[in-house]
Amino acid sequence: MSKLRVVPFTIRKANEFIGKHHRHSRKVQGGKYAIAAIFEEDIVGVAIVGRPVARLMDDGFTAEVTRCCVLPTAPKGSPSFLYGKCWRIWQQMGGDRMITYTLKSESGASLRGAGWKITGRTQKRTNGIGTWGSKERTREYYPIYGQLKLRWEAG
Repeated sequence: MSKLRVVPFTIRKANEFIGKHHRHSRKVQGGKYAIAAIFEEDIVGVAIVGRPVARLMDDGFTAEVTRCCVLPTAPKGSPSFLYGKCWRIWQQMGGDRMITYTLKSESGASLRGAGWKITGRTQKRTNGIGTWGSKERTREYYPIYGQLKLRWEAG
């Protein structure tokens, strides 16, 4: 039986995978690194790690898994595998904290499986018209922006 293995991946290729297979998120603008999960020589999932989106958490030692996406045909535990690898790689790079977010409606089973814990939740942010932009920085509305999210932390 083949096992999952992780390989380095480019953010560009990870974004292409996410664009084709993620159920609600779009590509990211950048990141620190990306990895892919390989099963029987096929890519079955990817993860992208970047700086924390929340600027107050960006202390240089905290990273955020900004995207994690696996195929429906991926082996059971593939998302947990990717989350765990992201955390171990970040620790090897000298990082001491890793976070990610899920929609409140998502189960979080893959994060619990990787040993992550819920450490907070987001507040709804709007500028009066249902988006999270501001007068200085407008944002195209996307349905997940107005949803509550849970913050998870590795370790």
